[in-house]
Amino acid sequence: MQIYLDYSATTPPRPEAIAAMQQVFTKQWGNPSSLHTWGNRTATLIEVARKKVASLVNALPESIIFTSGGTEADNMAIMGIARCYQNPQHIIISSVEHSAISEPAKMLENWGWQVTRLPVDRQARVDPYQLQAALQPNTVLVSVIYGQSEVGTLQPIEKLGNICRAHRVLFHTDAVQVAGRLPVDVQKLPVDLLSLSSHKIYGPQGAGALYIREGVELVPLLAGGGQELKLRSGTQAVAAIVGFGIAAELALDEMIPERLRLIKLRDRLFEQMADTPYMIATGDRWQRLPHHVSFCLVPPEPGIAKTDDNITGKTLVRQLNLAGIGISAGSACHSGKVTPSPILLAMGYTENTATKGIRLTLGRETTEADIDWTAMVLKQILSRLMPKRLAILNC
Repeated sequence: MQIYLDYSATTPPRPEAIAAMQQVFTKQWGNPSSLHTWGNRTATLIEVARKKVASLVNALPESIIFTSGGTEADNMAIMGIARCYQNPQHIIISSVEHSAISEPAKMLENWGWQVTRLPVDRQARVDPYQLQAALQPNTVLVSVIYGQSEVGTLQPIEKLGNICRAHRVLFHTDAVQVAGRLPVDVQKLPVDLLSLSSHKIYGPQGAGALYIREGVELVPLLAGGGQELKLRSGTQAVAAIVGFGIAAELALDEMIPERLRLIKLRDRLFEQMADTPYMIATGDRWQRLPHHVSFCLVPPEPGIAKTDDNITGKTLVRQLNLAGIGISAGSACHSGKVTPSPILLAMGYTENTATKGIRLTLGRETTEADIDWTAMVLKQILSRLMPKRLAILNC
């Protein structure tokens, strides 16, 4: 049995998207910047896809700029705004951002910019009052992730955005994990910039988009032919963009029933693992992505011995992979040494515990049988890895 539970990492491209892309590769492969018939055909395909992606977040088509993915969209938002200023200014991000935000912020710090990283609570939630207190006269941008990819927590984006708007500070959110899974309406949300990714919603890898509210100015990261309203030069990846458009259209059509189905499966897995010794849920239990389940190994009660330091999230990933189940871990491994997850550290977990997080994310192919089997296998793995400790607990 093969069970894939890593849909937050990537999703399999939908057959409809693959079929549309094959048409581009075989019959509509012209350069969209060319003025002849071949170019006009592909230019039209891009604009159709732009409308479909725009509809996913209720945006105007001209406010959508295609990129190579969510990382480029995030970098375009951060660096595109920063490059509007000759002198270093101040930006604010959360302490649980994806590296596509946190790493550009580090680069800005090296260039003299001031960066404030908002703390989060044990559920990885940002306190709007702390954002209010962190704003300065020279704050030019705030970026807070909408749905945290490692622990699943949804941020109070509307409250955060309203604070920024009241102070005339631009607000960006990385909505890569949210769009296509939950309703997103940029006409109602107080966001100025919003990042999207194709391969998180069953489109191809290699395509993404940045929503830019009308009137917001960015300096392009790439110099060249001036494609994408002169904001993203380079010949567009037409096939990937077309696949992105198809995936966005289908995600919007199916969002309501699929969201309810995923929430039911998500909660089923949480419930089945609720009584597992040493394993606790991470992230906000209810203000959460509908498809997202995450845990870490910690003592369930004070006074009980810690889990074996050699057992990390990576250990569980490998063990489940041997059983045909694909999940992911938040910690990273460098030169044979496991490093703690910066997200779990920001949430207040110890360095030891922050190496022990796992993430199971559900998708279109996930069934109740998959959930039940995974829960059973995971419990068996834990009992095998920590038999003595579990025996003590069960006495």
